[in-house]
Formats: sequence, structure tokens, C-alpha cells
Amino acid sequence: MQNPMYNVLIVEDDFRVAEITKGFVEKVDGFNVIGLCKTGAETESFLFNLNETTPDLILLDVYIPDVNGLDLFWKIRENLHQVDIVMITAAKEVYTIEEALRGGIFDYIVKPVDFNRFKRTLDTFKDQRGSLSSKEKLNQEEIDLLTRAQSPSQSAALVEQEQLPKGIDSITLDKVKNILSLHSDTGITASSLGEAVGISRSTARRYLEYLVSISEARAELSYGDVGRPERLYISNK
Repeated sequence: MQNPMYNVLIVEDDFRVAEITKGFVEKVDGFNVIGLCKTGAETESFLFNLNETTPDLILLDVYIPDVNGLDLFWKIRENLHQVDIVMITAAKEVYTIEEALRGGIFDYIVKPVDFNRFKRTLDTFKDQRGSLSSKEKLNQEEIDLLTRAQSPSQSAALVEQEQLPKGIDSITLDKVKNILSLHSDTGITASSLGEAVGISRSTARRYLEYLVSISEARAELSYGDVGRPERLYISNK
């Protein structure tokens, strides 16, 4: 079965920014840009013209030359309930953000746009649409995922995990940091840390070397009575 393509309309008066955003959209699988509109009049003409394809998602700027972006947002919301809207704007005023949230905005992204942050939004949109179209009923956990109803600590953990390199898990990393801090005076070897955390020596070393790479730990050679010297890891905190 072929994956669905989601149609995207970009509303942005700066053609250079519009082209950058278009490039971002086209880098994410499953999305297709069907139009670029520079003004409110162009946007309304596109959306309410029966000959045009109705977008699944609109990327909307607040600062539009001929109309207040929030007014345009509410007009779209009132007439096209099936269309989701993501604000992509330099506007950071609390009033604007509150208004957008009350109107059921899918997401709010502040310029300049970071591609990884932007991609997360499109991937979330795709996952949400997929979940809603594939099931007749959802349980509470699935609803929480759709509405992103998570505690601040859960949200922070998700963000941290997304920023970690492949092979490094945030929960295991926290355990490694805790054990390392308990041995801040003497340091600890990968073997000893692995036993304490419950992971293999090679896995423990991977986590320790990651902490060294971000300057949260340092490695020193420990020379014992016999055998080769071992790397001793010491917390920098």
C-alpha cells in the first residue's frame, strides 16, 4: 500500500523565505507543496477556488501585507475545518500565541526555522493523520500522544532523546552520569560502571566516551600492578 501524500500550502510574503520553506517541506517524505501565496487575497483565492486542490496543511505567517495574519487564520479555521495550520512566524507576542492556540493551531514555529524542529512537526502531523485514519477508536494513551498531553519532564526527555546521537539512550545516560558522580574523587572504569548500571563493558565505554566528547567527563590512564593500563573515567562536574 502506497503511503499518502499530504498537500501543503505556504503563505509567506517574502519569496526567499517561501522558497526555503518549500525546500524544507520537500525534504520530508510524504509532503507535497501545492502553492505559494504572498497575500491574504491570494490565499483566499486559492483556498476558496473550487478548481484548486484543498491543502491538508497550511504553513501561515502572521505578518501578511494586506491582512492581519490572525484574521486570515480565523477565516480559514471557520471555513475549512479539515485543514490543519502551522504558524511559521517571527511573532512572539503572547497575545498572538494565545490566539493561535485557542484556534486549534497544530504547531507554532518561530523564525528563523530550524530544519530538524520543522521536520519533527511534519513527522508528528503525518503520524497523527495516520493514526486517525487507521482506527475507529483510540485509548487514552493514544489520545495523549495525539494531543501531546505530556508532563514537562516527559517533554524534556523527548527533546533530549532527539538530540542524542544514535546508540545513546537518555535513561541509561542518566544512570551512567549518576554512577560517575558517585566516583567523582576516584574515577571508575568501564567494566565497573557496566556492572553498576547493568550493561556490558563495551556499552558502558560508549556512554563514557560520549560524556568525554561533550566535556562532561575526562579519561585518564590508570596503571595497576600487572597487565595493561586501564582508562579511568572521572566526572568534570
